[in-house]
Amino acid sequence: MCEIPSNVILADEFLEIFDGMSIGSNDLAQLTLGLDRDSGIVTHIANENNPSVKKLVSEIIHKCKEKNKYIGICGQAPSDYPEFAQFLVNEGIESMSLNPDTVIKIIMALGKNQ
Repeated sequence: MCEIPSNVILADEFLEIFDGMSIGSNDLAQLTLGLDRDSGIVTHIANENNPSVKKLVSEIIHKCKEKNKYIGICGQAPSDYPEFAQFLVNEGIESMSLNPDTVIKIIMALGKNQ
């Protein structure tokens, strides 16, 4: 799992050992931003759409691609934010987990943009 910023920073070293990575976007966002993701006060800024979180996600996707390693994502963001799911597709993510009740909605949203 790639859940903490240091996993992204040291990805080149980790990818010498691992077959790939799965991004844990909930924890990565919380630890990157230093905010409580469960606090209603900061939910509008404490999520995966934050530019700094997206930069880290993009970086790990590209590092895995460069080394021909698997890269996927598990976490709530692709289900909650169709624009984040589109960002992942644009960056080259290989797989993403979705909540069962959002699969059709997200696939339809992604299909409109292809």
